[in-house]
Amino acid sequence: MDLSIRVAGAAGQGIETIGSLLTSALAGMGLHVFTTETYMSRIRGGLNWMDIRIGEGELFSGREKPNLVVLLAPEALDFLRTQLDEWALVLLNGPPQRGTVAIELAKEAKELTGEAVMANVVAAGAVFALLGYPVANLYSHLETRFRRKGEEVVQANLKCAQRGAELAAPYTGAVLPPQGVGASGFVCSGSEAIGLGAAVAGVKLVAAYPMTPSTGVFTYLATVADEFGIVVEQAEDEIAAINMVCGATYAGVPAMTVTSGGGFALMVEGVALAGMLELPAFIMLGQRPGPATGLPTRTAQQDLKFAINAGHGEFAKAVYAPGTPRQAYEITRRALETAHRYQTPVIMLTDQFLADMRTNMEPLDRGARPVDLHIVEHPDAGYLRYAVTPDGVSPRALPGGDAYVVADSDEHDEDGHITEDLRVRARMQEKRLAKLAGMTAEALPPEWYGPREAVHLLVAWGSTYGPCREAVGLLNAQGEQAAMLHFAQVWPIQVDAARSALALQNVRRVTVVEGNATGQFASLLRERGLLGECELMLRYDGLPFTGEEIARRARP
Repeated sequence: MDLSIRVAGAAGQGIETIGSLLTSALAGMGLHVFTTETYMSRIRGGLNWMDIRIGEGELFSGREKPNLVVLLAPEALDFLRTQLDEWALVLLNGPPQRGTVAIELAKEAKELTGEAVMANVVAAGAVFALLGYPVANLYSHLETRFRRKGEEVVQANLKCAQRGAELAAPYTGAVLPPQGVGASGFVCSGSEAIGLGAAVAGVKLVAAYPMTPSTGVFTYLATVADEFGIVVEQAEDEIAAINMVCGATYAGVPAMTVTSGGGFALMVEGVALAGMLELPAFIMLGQRPGPATGLPTRTAQQDLKFAINAGHGEFAKAVYAPGTPRQAYEITRRALETAHRYQTPVIMLTDQFLADMRTNMEPLDRGARPVDLHIVEHPDAGYLRYAVTPDGVSPRALPGGDAYVVADSDEHDEDGHITEDLRVRARMQEKRLAKLAGMTAEALPPEWYGPREAVHLLVAWGSTYGPCREAVGLLNAQGEQAAMLHFAQVWPIQVDAARSALALQNVRRVTVVEGNATGQFASLLRERGLLGECELMLRYDGLPFTGEEIARRARP
């Protein structure tokens, strides 16, 4: 049993505040939660909303239509009316309208505290009453959130929540709520998981220019900078950011940058520089709909081929694409390990859906566990920074130590000096590309979810994991015999594992689910000889898939 709550209003009305408050409080009651955000690219005005899905079982995507809607901006009702469940209950901030529960939230807040801005907390209390939950369950979360503003502010918020519950009490029971089942009270977003994953893995410098949807990782790392000893540098632009990462990693400092498509376009020359200098540059690329500025606050999976092919010339790189906040935490570490193990750029693809989704899980480990930097502490007298080796990985020493470490963006010989010897050029190019064999052998195999005897296979990558997983459950409940194959590493692909999964004899129908208009991952699988005839299920309007949508579109 589950239901979805939508809190909608204009930017500046505290949508994020009430959304995160309700999410943490409901998770604290032992409910499973899953939140998604939809917002316009503006600081004030417009229409934004947060969907908070709660249930008695683990949740992996949002719902298509909410059951309970809180409208802080009354004018949003006309816009959202077609998106509401037939039996949806609407809590309206303002005078009564037919078919709504109308409470003048701003007026009530101002009468209680003198501040109309606390209308969102009145609404939070009303939501708890409408669901039949004790409003007291909100209090500790309000105290935690507003403690730093002083006891007077805390007490004002508690009064507002209590008043909201009192005003909505006559409508208690209008929505049948799920009950707590002992789910974890720890709630984490994709951005927080990536930031924490990088921090515990030992990143000591993050240089970036803020760009939605990557900014959440950047700001999270700033909040934990003192705890983990991280230098957070807002660069003047993305070109400076990637070059700072190159300089830091050359000096032996684990470093990363975060950006989105337009910013990554500026970084591409620096990515190629890291390829030539064999530096472990880690880039988190938060995708959004393009081209150009496109829809800067919406979601997409449009930069897959861009990431794989980024950089002039040919050099080894790995590209990861986690599907959940927990995967994001774990794969951030793996991406850093790969970058340092193979001394090459590594890119991790995310998007607004993954960055902003919040769900509960077992708490993530905050203990520092730095990745192995694979640095030679005491190189011998004959040290060569770019020595040719069977696996293409040369011994890495740091400048300023016992060895003479040369770095140059031109082609160079084994000791790092510029060369125009074409035989040396060929040997060095082969050495750098030799890393791909090891990277492919160690690549993450795709994850199978569902019955092995499935006849319909949904192929997913990145953030479509959750919606596809939920769709599998919905389809199987209706006797469809479906499964999912999810790729959290999209380059290089572990071909043998992928081929064995895609070639299962029972599979008679393959559908590749992607958040783009051209089926980029399906095309990549075909290029690798892994995929023949298949169906494409694409979405490119800027909104994420839901499990319900995929199941509906997948039915014969």
